Amino acid sequence: MRQRYRMLKHWIPAFAGMTILLIIMGIAHAQDEKTVPVTRDQITFSYAPVVKKVAPAVVNIYTQTRVQVTENLSPFANDPFFQQFMGQRGLTVPGRTREQVISSLGSGVIIKSDGMIVTSHHVIKDAQQIKIVLADRREFDAKLIMKDPGSDLAFLKIDATDLPYLDMRDSDTLEVGDLVLAIGNPFGVGQTVTSGIVSALARTAAGVSDYQFFIQTDAAINPGNSGGALVDMQGHLIGINTAIYSKSGGSVGIGFAIPANMVRSLLGSKVEGGRIVHPWLGFSVQPVTPQMAESTGLKNASGALVTQLVPGAPAEKSGLKAGDIILTVNGTAINIMQDLPYRLALVHIGETAKVGIWRDGKNQDIGMEMVAPPETPKRDQRVLKGNQPLTALTVANLSPALAAELGMDDNLTGVVVVAGSSNIAGIGTAVVPGDIILEINGTKITSAAQLEKIMNNGAHDWKIVYQHGPNTLTLTVRM
Repeated sequence: MRQRYRMLKHWIPAFAGMTILLIIMGIAHAQDEKTVPVTRDQITFSYAPVVKKVAPAVVNIYTQTRVQVTENLSPFANDPFFQQFMGQRGLTVPGRTREQVISSLGSGVIIKSDGMIVTSHHVIKDAQQIKIVLADRREFDAKLIMKDPGSDLAFLKIDATDLPYLDMRDSDTLEVGDLVLAIGNPFGVGQTVTSGIVSALARTAAGVSDYQFFIQTDAAINPGNSGGALVDMQGHLIGINTAIYSKSGGSVGIGFAIPANMVRSLLGSKVEGGRIVHPWLGFSVQPVTPQMAESTGLKNASGALVTQLVPGAPAEKSGLKAGDIILTVNGTAINIMQDLPYRLALVHIGETAKVGIWRDGKNQDIGMEMVAPPETPKRDQRVLKGNQPLTALTVANLSPALAAELGMDDNLTGVVVVAGSSNIAGIGTAVVPGDIILEINGTKITSAAQLEKIMNNGAHDWKIVYQHGPNTLTLTVRM
């Protein structure tokens, strides 16, 4: 027995030493052959394998835009003393106009090997020249294939093949706390990688896009990152970085990305004139309050309450009624009102969405056909002329199709200004594109032809009521 114990005592240290050696060799081997980390332990070592996989598919975008700039020739224009007593308008004098070239930068992501690139629409908006620089420093001129200002996405194409690209993940499978990497070109310093987590899902970011449904992350996103990639730990594209919340202009850990599912949906959407066409349904909604939920028998204050329907629109034809609460679209819950436009935007024109509603204390399903916004009434575009306050404005009859083109609520009606601006002496610019003319001298305006006739009646006193954004304004002018 003692002899056996002495033998074990002799071998245990040797065995332990061999075990440690094998562990060290295993670690060294793992470091020599880096792969995309899968387990939590592997992730703690390095993000380098993920970056190596995805970085070649992230590009830098450089744009140039030519604009006409009027130089102010007043010698007192920048004098605070004269500004205080005369105002900026009083110091404005006719100046010369010159062309100025504005350069900007951003990022993009290759999503197909044939050179298809997705980026943020605001990165390339109004650009006359778009240049793409790949990770290997090759440069290409890019062509704008299609754009969607409403979602702040645009698709570019370069003349290249066999390019590295990123596969898109189903962004609905993301969970708060998932690790993510943001890759882009912040401040033009070159490709940069930052890490973080998914901080929240289905977040709103007012003014960024019409679809208030974003992935929120604390991965640092700065100017120049727009259009860049947000990826998961397997190197899949989960979002396009588009905006930050910041009072200083720098990252404070609140960044927003457009979900990859929106990118995928737009690729299969209808396109007219390079612009992506979204379905038109013809109804309005508002949030569901706890009081509404209690009064209708709902357990939670979720969903979107239908308030108005356009007669003859797809929503009305489907059987939807004012007072219905929309709870799901194609089986996905509508937790807050802002979820609804996003979920409907993922359904293509020609398809039928299964919409779950709460009506009379019961769950019901209805089928809602997705149709393109119609141009009804016809736009009948006209240029106003003569000695009157709205001269040189181009106006048209507002339809769902025209409203979609102008980025307006597609349920609005009336006569809209589509070009020009009314520069009235002593008032300055008053009526601008996007404004809706409501009344002229007490007469309700219903068509562009009617407006043109009224403005040509030779009146000297004018009272113009128009809608500017959410505000109704009145302009009184004597000619």
